[in-house]
Amino acid sequence: MALKECVSTVDEQGRELLEHGTALFPAVCYHDDLETMTVPWHWHDEIETSIVEGTDAVISVGGETCRVKPGDGYFINTGVLHGMWPAGPGRCRLRAVLYHARLVGGGVDSIFYQGYLQPLLSDPCRPYIVFRQEVPWEREVLQAVQQAWEACACEPRGYEFQVRDALSREIFLLSEHCPAERQIPSERALRAGERIKVMLQYIQEHYGEALTTGCIAGSAAVSESECLRCFRAMLGTTPIQYLKQLRVQKAAALLLATERRVADIAAQCGFQDASYFTRTFRAYQGCTPAEYRARLQG
Repeated sequence: MALKECVSTVDEQGRELLEHGTALFPAVCYHDDLETMTVPWHWHDEIETSIVEGTDAVISVGGETCRVKPGDGYFINTGVLHGMWPAGPGRCRLRAVLYHARLVGGGVDSIFYQGYLQPLLSDPCRPYIVFRQEVPWEREVLQAVQQAWEACACEPRGYEFQVRDALSREIFLLSEHCPAERQIPSERALRAGERIKVMLQYIQEHYGEALTTGCIAGSAAVSESECLRCFRAMLGTTPIQYLKQLRVQKAAALLLATERRVADIAAQCGFQDASYFTRTFRAYQGCTPAEYRARLQG
């Protein structure tokens, strides 16, 4: 059975290390629970398309943040830096399908790729698209995503054809209906995007160490003010707030995967003061590290 939860890990540039699908069939579906594990900032070569369940989710892409209600969904273009988390209390889940463009486009010399996929994938005005149930054509997209997800999860004989057919329908509907309303990113925005990847790489490599805004800025050879501007423009937060969130995510994963002492996990994730770690963890997760471990393991 292909259905599983996506345990996201990223490399030094924020690129997701998890292989989505196989060389023979480059598609996979996930059932992610955002209540237990938010999705860190990351990017991947695959297209991502999902339907939200339970409670509202928040997706953030390139400095834009959007709330997505249950039953609605979204499309994330290839190579786009993004993150997602629950909008509030309650269980929020994602029915996600990740697939490589070649699954529906074939080779770069095919009409499917040149006529439908390439214009969408190369359009800087379309880093992401939100699908609403009340819009007829977007409801068709959501139905196609649901069909692809169910076929990929259950794997009946010939499911690969069903998945490819449903995702091809998504791409066709996007090429026919999706408006390019956002402005083309400026050179400054594109430059900020490259710098933010370098700084994310540095944070991923050194999050367990004592870091300052100056350290993070220096990794991309920019001033502290430019570092702050990049983070606010691209991620909607500050470097230190992002660092704290990442440390809490790393600590939460270790609390569930190991039986190590809370103080040891705190130190490994860059929190030298146990009481500060507990306060910070509670601020992001709504409970102490010990309560988090007991609740989720229970």
